[in-house]
Amino acid sequence: MFKKVNVYDLPMNPFQEIGKNWTLISAKADGKVNTMTASWGSMGVLWGKEALTVYIRQSRYTKEFVDAQEYFTVSLFDGTQKKALGLLGSKSGRDGDKITEAGFYVTEVEGQPAFEESKCVFVCKKMYQDDIPVEDIPADAVKSFYPDNDFHTMYIGEIVACYVQE
Repeated sequence: MFKKVNVYDLPMNPFQEIGKNWTLISAKADGKVNTMTASWGSMGVLWGKEALTVYIRQSRYTKEFVDAQEYFTVSLFDGTQKKALGLLGSKSGRDGDKITEAGFYVTEVEGQPAFEESKCVFVCKKMYQDDIPVEDIPADAVKSFYPDNDFHTMYIGEIVACYVQE
């Protein structure tokens, strides 16, 4: 069960949470939920609002869900679910029910998708999105991270709510 908290009361290290423990970016469209694993992102303040930035490759099915909605969620985990998160990051929701296959259970906070297995969920309202132009990416990063030219779209969301497991 989740309880709503103030983001300023969270004792967390975003480098650990996002980069090491991984996250799930999720959205709901037409009554269906899709999610993807991410280890890139940032948190801070933009335009006077608490914000979370995520990056989604243009080929990802989750991008269609995020693009279709005003909100998306970012769920944090404790680092013990790497196998399930790996599956959610390597399979497409286009091909089947990867959430059930991973052993995760969808719930909702403020009408947005969350997972019973997560320790924290941020509900984000899209403030800004843009494709990252290839000419603005350092050449070594293009070579390392984009061998298939599958670039990212950046989404900045205002954190409108934060929930933690009780």
